[in-house]
Amino acid sequence: MTFETLLALLLAPFIGSFLGVVVERLPEGRPVVLARSTCPACGEVLRARDLVPLVSWTWRRGWCRCGRFRPGAFYPGIELAALAVAASAAAVLSGWLLWLSLALGWTLLTLAAIDLRHYLLPDRLTLPLIPAGLATVYVIDPARLPVHAIGAAAGFIAFAGIAWAYRRLRRRAGLGLGDAKLLAAAGAWLGWPALPGLVAAAAAGALAVALARAALGERLAAATRIAFGPYLALWLFWLYGPLLLVQPEGLQQSY
Repeated sequence: MTFETLLALLLAPFIGSFLGVVVERLPEGRPVVLARSTCPACGEVLRARDLVPLVSWTWRRGWCRCGRFRPGAFYPGIELAALAVAASAAAVLSGWLLWLSLALGWTLLTLAAIDLRHYLLPDRLTLPLIPAGLATVYVIDPARLPVHAIGAAAGFIAFAGIAWAYRRLRRRAGLGLGDAKLLAAAGAWLGWPALPGLVAAAAAGALAVALARAALGERLAAATRIAFGPYLALWLFWLYGPLLLVQPEGLQQSY
């Protein structure tokens, strides 16, 4: 194991802990960096020993230090997910491509968690992915830039058009523009030929989860809200994230 891989794996749980803070605070407009973490039950400021990723939660068996609040498995879950992102990328990448893939994966993880909790994909996270994807393609293989620029435009137009048509026909929102912006980011990273497969995989994943929820007894109706962003984010990273960046000709894998 290289030092770079070890560093990525060691940093991942701490990054995941920070991502958990972003997921909780960003949709509510609360300060993400400047505000101290406090116990929701007693309001006491948490100390460094209370914030060690995975270790603090395990040591206290899921309870806050005051013993009056149990935050659940959200934080260890997102810390482990961030670690899984790091392991996936480090298995096939090194150097600046590794850190770029980690930034992409951790951003997508944050978006997925926010959408699951709040049915929201914040512009502050989705929009920067578009120029980042185009810039990455330009650095690796400038000849592919038009395909990816068309992908960014096509991704947004396709989902924005579906959202507009659904609202006109059903008189209610069916697909948010956040999904359109995330698909535009996917087009920027992957190029337009990869978008149909990405959307099909994401739709299949969403349908499978919906069927599983119904099988477990949950009542689902036409108006039931289902966050689609997590499925787009999942397939964008796990199918195309690290593998896309392994080598310049790797850009051809999605076409």
